[in-house]
Amino acid sequence: MSDIGKSVNQLIVEEQRSHPDSTGDLTGLLGDIVSACKKISHLVSRSNIIGLGGFAESENVQGETQKKLDIITNDVMVDHLKWTGHLAAMASEEIEEIIQIPSKFPKGKYLICFDPLDGSSNIDINLSVGTIFSILRCPNDCKNPTLKDFMQKGTEQVCAGFTVYGPATMLILTTGNGVNGFTLDSDVGEFILTHPNMRIPKETAEFAINMSNQRFWEAPVQKYVEECMKGTEGVREKNFNMRWVASMVAEVYRVLTRGGIFMYPTDSKIARQGGKLRLMYEANPMSFIVEQAGGVSSTGTQRILDIQPENIHQRVPVIMGSKNEVDRVVRYHLDG
Repeated sequence: MSDIGKSVNQLIVEEQRSHPDSTGDLTGLLGDIVSACKKISHLVSRSNIIGLGGFAESENVQGETQKKLDIITNDVMVDHLKWTGHLAAMASEEIEEIIQIPSKFPKGKYLICFDPLDGSSNIDINLSVGTIFSILRCPNDCKNPTLKDFMQKGTEQVCAGFTVYGPATMLILTTGNGVNGFTLDSDVGEFILTHPNMRIPKETAEFAINMSNQRFWEAPVQKYVEECMKGTEGVREKNFNMRWVASMVAEVYRVLTRGGIFMYPTDSKIARQGGKLRLMYEANPMSFIVEQAGGVSSTGTQRILDIQPENIHQRVPVIMGSKNEVDRVVRYHLDG
């Protein structure tokens, strides 16, 4: 019997029941996250009406000028998650230090890393944005977590997901048993399963990269993109389409639904900082999802999920998507 049409809450509870030793804490935490994402979806859809467009007069820990919605969506995530008793601590892309659970609230056994509004530069031009999250177990049932407790490889993730706030609000979720996609039905206020068992095709004829950085790329990426651009007249003997939305959630959602490769490689302009995208808030959760859907995710020289984090805001190169294309880029890196 098909699960299409079931709510995300129903599927989460059913999965919990398949694990007799489950306490229900993860189920509760996912319910909290879903509630926060519904609130953010509402704010994004009404941002121009209620005056939330444009920049705030502040910078985040990355030194980037914040949008008003960056600040507000971060507050929504924290406010929805801090009091429920499912988390030991939080980490946000927008905040320098980890976020402790106030002492007046109970603490749980999980840690969460999140980007409250990925692609926020697209808000004012009405393109897709989203929320990304990664859930980890708190080591040793910690009651007073420190930064060190967050320094876990991506392979240790319990769950990862993201939402896309676009023409429809979508939720993509994995708990390590495949990837499911849900659509928010605004009439009933529920995320409904519409894309079960999402799989990324091994073959593709589509790539996504910021071509404005071409002159700064390393030779392996230059070679790969040049081959794609030559199409049927080059060694690939087929034509490729290029895409770039400047929103990771939108790029990865496209890869999940029709294949492709998404790249934000290192280059000479950003080499000193390690890359552009953040390991804990973007690269790890998206890599978990992509791999669970049959794709591959790499820095070009290393599987992203195998990276040992060194700091909570660490940046890394990202190359992810259809297996055959990512493998080709990795091979070019290894060949030197």
